[in-house]
Amino acid sequence: MAVKPEVILGDITTLDVDVIVNAANPSLLGGGGVDGAIHRAAGPALLAACKQVLQQQGECPPGHAVITIAGNLPASAVIHTVGPVWHGGDRMEAQTLADAYKNSLQLASANSYRSIAFPAISTGVYGYPKEEAAAIAVRTVTRVSHSL
Repeated sequence: MAVKPEVILGDITTLDVDVIVNAANPSLLGGGGVDGAIHRAAGPALLAACKQVLQQQGECPPGHAVITIAGNLPASAVIHTVGPVWHGGDRMEAQTLADAYKNSLQLASANSYRSIAFPAISTGVYGYPKEEAAAIAVRTVTRVSHSL
């Protein structure tokens, strides 16, 4: 897959892409930050879809990803991934964050989606240092996209 990365500062819920990635909580039921913004913009259909996933599969562990409908969002789908909570870097946080990006990309590819918008995963209330998280995101997206 040819990668044409762009960095956009804006509202992820308004982007014209195939799939939006949500930096979710393990419960998938919305919350603060980008997770709450995506749920509010998508409307009740997204929450219902997340509840169904939760009922069928249980919570989404850090580093994993699941896909749902997008509700009222302009995207075709939402991929929910859970990043790591930052504990100083000695609890496999870097690998878990890379896994969140990798599993999201693989899920998008498996569903034939070509354009994907990622937020800065784990850099809000989860406390991951922004520069380090950005480096992991760029490195992982570049590496994984060449293998898809």
